[in-house]
Amino acid sequence: MVNLALVDLNLLVALDALLAEAHVGRAARRIGRSQPAVSHSLRRLRELLGDALLVRIGPRMELTPRALGLRASLPDALERVQSLLAAESFVPATSSRRFQVVIHDHLADLVVPAIVRRMSTEAPRAWLEVLPWESPFAMTPERLRSLDLFTSCSTADLPGFDRRPLFTDRDVVVARRDHPLVTRLGTMRTFAEARHIAVTRDPLDAWLLKEGVERRIGLTVPSYLQALHAAAASDLVAFVPRRLAEALAAPLSLAIVKPPIDPGPYQEFLFYPRRRDGDGAARWLHDIVLAIGRDVDAPTRRRRRTLEAGKDGKSRNVGSR
Repeated sequence: MVNLALVDLNLLVALDALLAEAHVGRAARRIGRSQPAVSHSLRRLRELLGDALLVRIGPRMELTPRALGLRASLPDALERVQSLLAAESFVPATSSRRFQVVIHDHLADLVVPAIVRRMSTEAPRAWLEVLPWESPFAMTPERLRSLDLFTSCSTADLPGFDRRPLFTDRDVVVARRDHPLVTRLGTMRTFAEARHIAVTRDPLDAWLLKEGVERRIGLTVPSYLQALHAAAASDLVAFVPRRLAEALAAPLSLAIVKPPIDPGPYQEFLFYPRRRDGDGAARWLHDIVLAIGRDVDAPTRRRRRTLEAGKDGKSRNVGSR
């Protein structure tokens, strides 16, 4: 068993860099220390752990099996230590924390401006970095570890992350307001005849084919935002998330049409890393995003309560007759 009295955090930081780079010089540059200092740390680590950690194979240095095992677990351990030490130190008004998030474009347009407004008021020195979209379920462990949160409509569980409901959504058809087919887009015949904008990686067409419907695709774009702009400037139509369409319908002069075939509502989720439960800054951002999600979902909840109240009233009236 390793004697913890002999371990200091600087050794662990050096070990993390050495495992990531498998090279003393690059590890030194990674953590801003001199190469001799990192070489000295490597010698101490070898003595402490009883393992070579890095061995020369021809012209290259390679990790030992023990080192490979440590590379998989050490970053999480270091982050837990960092969160433990920093848990009580987060003060939004003075923090210069950089937050890294992955938010799909159709949510970013709804959520990010609200986050920025809150940050401008409460944490004006903080920095929000919205990373390019990539399915978190396909991310490397290293990239996942860098995230403070991400959003997805997936109902699958991701190890190490808690999944919280953000808001509900569903798909609609959009077209420019003076589109010649706009009044008939809600019928299956016109929907099938119209030329559509497809969004890369959108599973809609696979679902439509299962339902026996095939769209005429005239354009493919990488995001729903681009699909909305293309629809506003052409005779093409787009199948997009309703909340984003409602947010941009007025400025883009778009008409929103209920589709003749509807995949139904779905839930957007916030995924939050459990290892950051003790990180006051990450928890602050988590709470802000959940509050924004509740605000986005508020109209739907009000409509649902009104409908339920109407049904209850109708049932009471029938029962009193």
